[in-house]
Amino acid sequence: MSGTPEGPVHPEPAETHTAEPALTERDAGRREAELRDYRAAFRVARLAMALVDRDGVVVAANDSLGALLGTEAGALREQAAADLVDLASDGRTWHAYREVLRGRRSRFRCTRRLKHADGRSLWAEVTVAPVPGDRRVLMSIADISDRRELQARLRHLQMHDPVTRLPNRTLFFERLAAALEEPAAPREPHESYESYGYGRTGRIGLCYIDLDGFKAVNDTLGHRVGDRLLAAVAGRLTECADSDGYTRGGGHLVARLGGDEFAILVEDSTGTEQLTDLARSVLDALQEPFDLAGQRLSVSASIGVVERSGRGTTATALMQAADTTLYWAKADGKARWTLFDPERNAHRMTRQALSSTLRPAVEDGEFALEYQPLVDLADGAVRGVEALVRWHHPQFGPLPPNRFIGIAEEDGSIVELGRWILRTACRQARQWQKDHPRERPLFVSVNVAVRQVWDSDLVADVAGILAETGLAPQLLQLELTESAVMGSAGRPLQALQALSDMGVRIAIDDFGTGYSNLAYLSRLPVSVLKLDGSFVRGFQDEEHANAADELIVEALVRLAHRLGLTVTAECVETAGQASRLRRIGCDTGQGWLYSRAVTPERIAELIGTEPLPA
Repeated sequence: MSGTPEGPVHPEPAETHTAEPALTERDAGRREAELRDYRAAFRVARLAMALVDRDGVVVAANDSLGALLGTEAGALREQAAADLVDLASDGRTWHAYREVLRGRRSRFRCTRRLKHADGRSLWAEVTVAPVPGDRRVLMSIADISDRRELQARLRHLQMHDPVTRLPNRTLFFERLAAALEEPAAPREPHESYESYGYGRTGRIGLCYIDLDGFKAVNDTLGHRVGDRLLAAVAGRLTECADSDGYTRGGGHLVARLGGDEFAILVEDSTGTEQLTDLARSVLDALQEPFDLAGQRLSVSASIGVVERSGRGTTATALMQAADTTLYWAKADGKARWTLFDPERNAHRMTRQALSSTLRPAVEDGEFALEYQPLVDLADGAVRGVEALVRWHHPQFGPLPPNRFIGIAEEDGSIVELGRWILRTACRQARQWQKDHPRERPLFVSVNVAVRQVWDSDLVADVAGILAETGLAPQLLQLELTESAVMGSAGRPLQALQALSDMGVRIAIDDFGTGYSNLAYLSRLPVSVLKLDGSFVRGFQDEEHANAADELIVEALVRLAHRLGLTVTAECVETAGQASRLRRIGCDTGQGWLYSRAVTPERIAELIGTEPLPA
């Protein structure tokens, strides 16, 4: 049979049959009448049919089949049945058809798109089944074009948003999954993407768009106006997508994912520049005011932009990246586009990993304290230490406080972690005191977050830990940031006052970087000001000193002393800085000039030894 992948189907070897009893004249007449009835029914049936022999050749076709294909029924005889209904176009269908011809399969059914002689297309359901008592098969073809059209309409309704008429979330993800499954076409080194006409690059891009402040439109003007705005936005997005260079389908897929969220899918993108140019054009287009039935509205949008190779990328991973990048655009101020940054995302993922493991890490003993000496600027003697927490993370290694304290404050785990730090530091200070009974005991300074004051009974915690460890209250100093202390009122102020009455020293950390409302200093139970290191960095040698910084520090030191406070300078790194701070009257210094944060054992070695260089 011509036109088939494997040539004609040859007849099977003749089978040996046992002789059947001769038919009587009456039986033969009855059988002949039945055959005439069958032939008549075959010819006038409204269902298109053809009788096909075991070679796949049409033996007879009825008028309905001729009408379906736009030809005379007689013209179909001696033609290959598979060619008439395109059964050889794919291997699975062709194999199933051959199995029926050979008698190895009872029947098969498939759907085919056929072409009428006048050029129009139609959908047909083809069924092939053996004729009982005969070596031939019957092929029937039903026109299902109306059914397919109805299915297409229903699918369109199911896959499109009724407000904007754009593809909806379901169709978007269907198209995205299909795009990620297609491999990139091979390309010679000297060929450009344009030489392919539509550019098979194997890359994919996505602009994830969220309107800024759309809820206010619905709340103030109503959902009808909101829907009109969404439809108008969809129109502008489509215009931007259609004007963005060459694409395989004549335009990128623009979809409404729900609410005021839209997406533009760029298949076979040419790189990051194409996506960022598209994002800019979208922002420009949406900034133009909308005229909606007498309402003139302005709207902005935030856009997350992702562009990457399709190989190894999943729809879930792409959408997660787009969602993260959209969040960055919102957080960075809205009305902008932001490109996905793998390094920034890795930091976010690390932050999430730390957040999820922070609470159990306290119980698992993953934290440790190091101590940095606080040195008397007058004589170089170590007067105290600041406790600094380190997290020995099993995955990320040693982490300094700035990597996890903020996370602990956000999720509330700072309360439990703070108690552990306070208890460990007090126990260690008491141990140094026991081990060196003849030496002046060191005080220990512990940082306290504002949330510890609000979310726990800090006064009870401190009292209980001092009683448990045996450390005198005067040997404990609690450090709070300037912004936290200056804004204290109500419960925080009462807690600070109770701690001060207990004998605990209160220090303002990083003084000079927050509110700097000096009036609060006379009203709060503060004992110590710790000058922020930014002031001390200006204290170089005489030639390079910052005169303004020196005047400010000198004024602050005098003011503090007049109020009965002591002053500690942070970030002292050179002898020149220490000398100028000492001359100004600063009481203690802390920084790398004296020591970095060290283990408790190293602090024990410093007790009772020669003063540190001042």
